[in-house]
Amino acid sequence: MMVETIKNPIKVSFLIKKIKPKPSIVYNTYWEFISKRQDVFFKRINNTQYPWSDDDIINNYKFTNVYRATDRVSQFLIRNIIYKGNQEPDELLFRIILFKIFNRISTWEFLEEELGEITFKDYSFKTYDKLLLEVLRNKEPIYSPAYIMASGKSIFGKERKHQNHLLLIEKMINDKLPDILQRCKSMKEVYDLLLSYPTIGEFLAFQYTIDLNYSNLINFSEMEFVKAGPGAKDGITKCFTSLGDYNYEDIIKMMADNQETEFERLGIEFRNLGGRNLQLIDCQNVFCEVDKYSRMFHPEIVGISNRTRIKQKFQIEKKEQINYFFPPKWEINNLI
Repeated sequence: MMVETIKNPIKVSFLIKKIKPKPSIVYNTYWEFISKRQDVFFKRINNTQYPWSDDDIINNYKFTNVYRATDRVSQFLIRNIIYKGNQEPDELLFRIILFKIFNRISTWEFLEEELGEITFKDYSFKTYDKLLLEVLRNKEPIYSPAYIMASGKSIFGKERKHQNHLLLIEKMINDKLPDILQRCKSMKEVYDLLLSYPTIGEFLAFQYTIDLNYSNLINFSEMEFVKAGPGAKDGITKCFTSLGDYNYEDIIKMMADNQETEFERLGIEFRNLGGRNLQLIDCQNVFCEVDKYSRMFHPEIVGISNRTRIKQKFQIEKKEQINYFFPPKWEINNLI
């Protein structure tokens, strides 16, 4: 199938590669989608009446926010888990990894309801196992469908997936991982450490690295390291007819580096997050969303997965208003 291309606008200053990537028609859509979806974010927090966009695809289908840290689950993690409670390294790691393994707010809230303050000091495998089994017996999910988690049975030997994951957390603490993380010199080093643990693949290792980096356990720039997930690879394949000498991560870095130039070229007024430009993790996530968006907007362009539909339609739900809060070290909380 012939894919329409656009005149190559790409300027690359941070990488010396002989062959530049060739953008497709979806490349401009990437930037337009970012602007439209970010506009929806601000309209929602300002209680503007629905519909929030003149784009029917964005109005009718579910897309995550442009900035990862603004999504509901990330906000719950930052406000209710990371910056609420004991800030000792063991306790921070325990809370963050426990929450992220399940990645489900209702699971955390149930445990908190039953146990009170969640701490590693008071942790008991038997107690946590019993409570999680109770949820499962009530036919309620304990894991979010957002991430696919390996069971870990071949490593830890337990029948239930959550039991193996509890043992994984115990292993991390027993290995003194919190102390080792604090000695890491780069985000890539953190990623490699997490990747070395059973049941944690490349995608999860990167996601957990970003989550840990919201805390004061580690402190690296989100512009330092990125790993493309499956959805991002699909989106990248649609945005470019050829990657040239670039790999997926190079492409994400290029997008982050060129964002201001590209918004200006397209005449797009993009309102960033309190002066914080899109970071590598955000540009990676947007590729996932543009993959979905282009199934409707550019149905003639097929990605790696050959998916043609967007599964989740948007529905207005009565959810608690988010009081947005970001890692204080970003210094943007008074600017949103």
